[in-house]
Amino acid sequence: MTNEIGVYALCDLDMVPIYVGQSVDGIRSRVQRHLTSARSDIIANRQIDVWEIYGVLAWPVSDRVLIEKVENFQFHQFDKICSLMNGKIPPIQRDLPVLLSECQIVHVMEEKERQKRLDPALRLPRQIEQYQRLVDYIQNVKDAAHLKRSLHAHFQRLVKYHKKFLA
Repeated sequence: MTNEIGVYALCDLDMVPIYVGQSVDGIRSRVQRHLTSARSDIIANRQIDVWEIYGVLAWPVSDRVLIEKVENFQFHQFDKICSLMNGKIPPIQRDLPVLLSECQIVHVMEEKERQKRLDPALRLPRQIEQYQRLVDYIQNVKDAAHLKRSLHAHFQRLVKYHKKFLA
């Protein structure tokens, strides 16, 4: 994965983006911090479960001034497809003054492991636990609108996994 500065999206086991972020100190190092729970607010706040992360999309952005615009643009592109777990909603970025560079796609686990984790009998209980951890965090640590928005995104996923489990 590139270690250039830019924007990235963490994707779940279905390669559906669940979180969009930016890094001004290198995409690779920022994603590694998320995956290892080292200095990652979205992990500490229970917003995402690293067990679900299968892939990363990365867009290097050479101009630091444009990073936030690219992040806002990508957030709104993905959030309208499936609610992101970012919590906070950035301003809408309708157009970009530059074309996005080609997206780099990196898988962070072996396909065999991904196939195992796709099993609804594993995925549903895991999502229930994650939902409960976030509810507990909101009730006991921080009651914030951005965390409730993340909770709503988790609930939508929970319903999806529930349906697959019953099918």
